[in-house]
Amino acid sequence: MPSAPHGRRLDAVPGPFTPRTPRVVAARRLQRRRDREATGRFLAEGPQAVREALARAGTVVELFGTPAALDRHADLAAQAARADVPVSEVTDEALAALAETVAPQGLVAVCRHLDVPLDAALARGPRLVAVLAEIRDPGNAGTVLRTADAAGAGAVIFAGDAVDPYNGKCVRASAGSLFHVDVVRAAEPVAVAAALRAAGLTVLATTGYGDSDLDDLADAGRLAAPTAWLFGSEAHGLPEELTAAADARVRVPLHGRAESLNLAAAAAVCLYASARALRRPAGPRGHTAGESAG
Repeated sequence: MPSAPHGRRLDAVPGPFTPRTPRVVAARRLQRRRDREATGRFLAEGPQAVREALARAGTVVELFGTPAALDRHADLAAQAARADVPVSEVTDEALAALAETVAPQGLVAVCRHLDVPLDAALARGPRLVAVLAEIRDPGNAGTVLRTADAAGAGAVIFAGDAVDPYNGKCVRASAGSLFHVDVVRAAEPVAVAAALRAAGLTVLATTGYGDSDLDDLADAGRLAAPTAWLFGSEAHGLPEELTAAADARVRVPLHGRAESLNLAAAAAVCLYASARALRRPAGPRGHTAGESAG
């Protein structure tokens, strides 16, 4: 197998691949959900996503890049070569066909699906979990996944008729976080809630009409236990049977005149409220460290 000057492994076919090269054609099909499901593979675009994918051993199947991008990101090409991942040079036109952005950054990786079974994810004892129930907007889903990762969540569950987590827009919106947390896909949201509770997590449903106020829960110390947050779509919210299955129905307080928060903002507020509570050390007689007992 020939090598480039930077030590990356190059495909044996001479010259950069074009949009009609069979390997490029096959990879481009992964932009469609049915092909992702059939092959168990998806595309990760851009150096940040490629870097995070390569850091997760066994994830990347092939790396495509323009000669300029492979030179610019020689560290990633070398890392792929060390992992025995084929590095295929492509023309600008071929890269544009593989990418779904207006101004692609020259790298696209073919990756294996990352699905973790629900029972396996819960067996790891996550203290914070985000459930995306029936959320179909890939940008929102990817942003919530990124936020959940930043807040320290151990798992993100795509439940019911939710968007495909390997949708290109969702992958890009996650900014690499897709490769950091356990990604679970589950068919039945109510069964997910039951499994979460059985694993010892408090299940909280977010709704603008909740009978519990987020600030009140935080002040009462009720967010200090392992928690799973249920988030629904902006258009329809959570299904009624799912809110009924939760331990509490929680609203985010609105102190100004805004009618509501969008999904990603509400998820960030809830997840970080939990993250803060879970990381606050307990002091004497139940007071947090640094606080006076009276």
